[in-house]
Amino acid sequence: MTDLTTAADPKAAAQIATAPLPTPQTLKMRKNLPYQFVRYASQNLRIMRMVIKGHH
Repeated sequence: MTDLTTAADPKAAAQIATAPLPTPQTLKMRKNLPYQFVRYASQNLRIMRMVIKGHH
């Protein structure tokens, strides 16, 4: 099976190949469930704040 990205657009494939990889600390935080919950809750609160402000 061939990679459609490299076959279709070599420039896009080069950009993907040079993209920065996440650090071990970043990967660890992405797997951390308490950290994910805090981020999820803070994102929801931010969205709710925008919705409430928009209804006034």
